[in-house]
Amino acid sequence: MLKFTRRAAIASVAALGLAASALPAAADGHKVTFTLATSGSETDQRSVAMAEVFAPMVAAFADYQAGYNGTLFAQGTELEAIAGGNLTMSIASAQELAQFFPEFSIFATGYVHQDAAHQVRVFNDPLMDPFKQKVEDELGVKLLSVMYLGRRHVNLRQTRDELDVQTPADLAGVNLRMPGTDAWQFLGAALGASPTPLAFSEVYTSLASGAIDGQDNPLPTVVDQKFYEVTKQISLTSHLVDLNYIAFSLETWNSLTPDQQLVVQRAADAAAAYGRLKQLDKENNLADFIRSQGVEIYTPDLEAFRTHVQAQYVGSEAAASWPEGVLDRINELGN
Repeated sequence: MLKFTRRAAIASVAALGLAASALPAAADGHKVTFTLATSGSETDQRSVAMAEVFAPMVAAFADYQAGYNGTLFAQGTELEAIAGGNLTMSIASAQELAQFFPEFSIFATGYVHQDAAHQVRVFNDPLMDPFKQKVEDELGVKLLSVMYLGRRHVNLRQTRDELDVQTPADLAGVNLRMPGTDAWQFLGAALGASPTPLAFSEVYTSLASGAIDGQDNPLPTVVDQKFYEVTKQISLTSHLVDLNYIAFSLETWNSLTPDQQLVVQRAADAAAAYGRLKQLDKENNLADFIRSQGVEIYTPDLEAFRTHVQAQYVGSEAAASWPEGVLDRINELGN
């Protein structure tokens, strides 16, 4: 996967003059085009929320066009595309942002966010202001809202008789697919596994062929991508209460009128809220279906996982970039 450094991103934006001059003026009566790229499918709850909630709310002045399954831009290159003026929106992860701004890795750390409501409190708290401002100033990307992806669990090809995952030690030698960014790979290793970088679009076939032993995702993604067809067990590690940000081109944002900016912000918040409720509902109701497909679901020793994973971050390079006091503030917001 392409690694696009912060320096390269900034240079690209500057060289292209932010590329927004080609956009029609939002106030002249012509509609602008909002393009969104995502690695998720059309039925992914995040995609549905953007198409069914965000798009209608901005339809008076913007045409919404989405590319699914990484067809418009490959996973991990969407922020680069926004920075270069070739894309309006993406559903970006904290792990991807950490490639540009290492301090964002704190939001991708195992067992930091407690639940969906905690994510929202953190995103709306003043602690996020310098994070958001830096992304705008140095990458030309505005983070509009936070989307709940779900609790990520370990999902394996082996039966539980072959491999019973109760503690991180049980994942030793397991080739666990994780996205290719440093933050993701660190988390995979912290879980005790051998993290294997792989594009999301290749996960199903790699599980089917045995090229990887497992993957980690929330239950709705397991169903949406039909991973239950090529796996035998899910250990409910809940190692990451995962999130995405609705990322928007800052230059496109600046080309809109204040009223249109307000509509876009409200549309993003409404889509995030809708997707959050739907995702929570799915999480609460999918276990029985997955079990009916022959996949065993069980809860491991969560305290063993939590203690081990958090210990890996203490004093690590991954935590060196975290601003002082931010982790304590995140924890306070969860109480």
